[in-house]
Amino acid sequence: MPQHGPPTPPLAAPPAPRTSLRPPQPQEPTVQPRRIVFLSRRDLGNPAAGGSELLVDRLADGLTALGHEVTLLCGGPTARRNYRVVSAGGDLGHFLRARRTFEKHIGGCDLLVEVCNGLPYLTPLWHRGPSLCLVNHVHTELWGMRFPGPAAGLGRRLEHWALSAAQRDNLLVAVSPSTANALGALGVDRERIRVVHNGVESPQALTARSPEPLFLAVGRLVEYKRIDLLLRLWERVRPVTGGRLVIVGDGPERRRLEAMAGPGVVFKGYVSEVEKHELLCASWLLLHPSAVEGWGLVVTEAATRGTPSVGFDVPGLRDSVEDGVTGVLARGESSFAAAWCALALSAERRTAMGRAAMRQAERYRWSGTVSAFRAVAAEAVGAAVPQQQPKTPGPVPAGAVALR
Repeated sequence: MPQHGPPTPPLAAPPAPRTSLRPPQPQEPTVQPRRIVFLSRRDLGNPAAGGSELLVDRLADGLTALGHEVTLLCGGPTARRNYRVVSAGGDLGHFLRARRTFEKHIGGCDLLVEVCNGLPYLTPLWHRGPSLCLVNHVHTELWGMRFPGPAAGLGRRLEHWALSAAQRDNLLVAVSPSTANALGALGVDRERIRVVHNGVESPQALTARSPEPLFLAVGRLVEYKRIDLLLRLWERVRPVTGGRLVIVGDGPERRRLEAMAGPGVVFKGYVSEVEKHELLCASWLLLHPSAVEGWGLVVTEAATRGTPSVGFDVPGLRDSVEDGVTGVLARGESSFAAAWCALALSAERRTAMGRAAMRQAERYRWSGTVSAFRAVAAEAVGAAVPQQQPKTPGPVPAGAVALR
């Protein structure tokens, strides 16, 4: 139901640690926003949910536990949460209905967090009040993988304009230095970028490592995750290592991938958290052939189980994998296959990297992520100047339609 009357008093709180691209500034007492709205494409219960949705859920749940009134406004389907969830329609149609649903069913907030993952909501054109923009990764190269030329070009222009021009008066939260650098390359003022890393849960007791070679890939089965490339490399690796390649996750690419899979490949689809934990513990290596990531959350999840990763030297994975220490970052397909074989054949190197990965992962917990994000939220509210009219960030790129 719409909320009326005077704004809810904000929460007073001492400053919390934050990660920024600029030197630390003298801190003053902060004022925390009480009512926070996340505007995101999906709820975590959506079959297409991934790392972005997990991050939003952990932030929303953590902030709720700290006394904030949190609402997630997203496309359906949705599930019950410890915080309020409001559906604005279907997966794509909700982009057009977001403003009307916000006004009708939410009414107002102390802070609006727009989760910008490709298609923007253009909230600076219609929302009055403090805002943040949360960015997992910039989709520059990915538009061409998902859409034909003209549509991909339009998508790139709209996303770049939305991040650099439409959000020019707001702070932007990046999940990794790679994402922060990509935003800077678009022209975003680096003084407005804050880095808040993903966290992980503290794992339950470790279960047994597989005595036979077991390699694991986890993620949505979509183009940019490049599981097809992994399947091709498996044909070169399997004669050397033997064993099984287990693929966890689902998505639009699954049928095509299953058709091209050779011997020793097992598609698990979605698995429970318990089974995922057991697979991460049992695996000799986590394989992550993605073309780009914001962070690569599953890399840190594997690290908490002492499992090193092999990936490509791409944005996001450069931040979550310390090359040669907690895993290997390959520069090409042949070096990926070579690293895969070399680590599979050396239990000593795998063990050493796994221990280093586990030590590194101890720095990343969801409690720290929530604390860092909460500090940036307070900064955004403190820096906001009351405005009587929505911002006018300049002309929308040709061919794009403002969501009014």
